Amino acid sequence: MPAPVPQVAPQALHVACLCAAWCRLCDSYAPVFEAALQALRTPARPLCVHWIDIEDEAELVGEFDVETFPTLVVADAQRVRFAGPLTPQPETLQRVLRAALAAGGEGLAAADLPEGVEAFAARLRRHGGRVL
Repeated sequence: MPAPVPQVAPQALHVACLCAAWCRLCDSYAPVFEAALQALRTPARPLCVHWIDIEDEAELVGEFDVETFPTLVVADAQRVRFAGPLTPQPETLQRVLRAALAAGGEGLAAADLPEGVEAFAARLRRHGGRVL
């Protein structure tokens, strides 16, 4: 029997970093990712954190083609707010996350999203994650 999926508040912002276990850049990026999220968390807007190995969790990733590491996806309950690769600097991550948090109800137009990311975001919302 599968483990129960933790309940995530509807106002939570899902932040997923897609990586690979063999990627040394991803290894060094993990603490940067964690620190940036810790700095931005607030009681009013919970963050649901997902560190996803694209090979170990291929079913979750689905048809979303991740070509560059790290790749970040930020989604709220209805829409994707950011999807794409990032340079691995902490400042870049913080800027992207602040913009996503400030976007309110705005998301990206479907035409601006990489193929497969909408379906990935839907699976991500059901997947749970670690809530900050």
